[in-house]
Amino acid sequence: MSYQQTAKHLQTIEYELKRLQMWSENRPSDMALASTAPFACDALPFEHWLQFIFLPKMQHLVEQQLPLPSKMAVAPMAHYVWAQQPATRDLILVLEMLDELLSGK
Repeated sequence: MSYQQTAKHLQTIEYELKRLQMWSENRPSDMALASTAPFACDALPFEHWLQFIFLPKMQHLVEQQLPLPSKMAVAPMAHYVWAQQPATRDLILVLEMLDELLSGK
């Protein structure tokens, strides 16, 4: 498993969220974070799901060298959510690369 490459992609995702001013200093409520809907779409904007759910979980897996997901598809949701926002192109590209890395494509 490529923990080092995964960690680099996670850092780039964080960087891009900050660059795009999508990074939040305010943590969502515990109720929002407990959402069981895909991407917590019923409770959080996608960028908050990335910041407060996806990144911490993935960083934990990398740090502990636990098994990484073998089939992941985060980029399609990013394409859907940010279809009309060309500035997100680089962020979506990194998500595509991470999907491909972990899915073995």
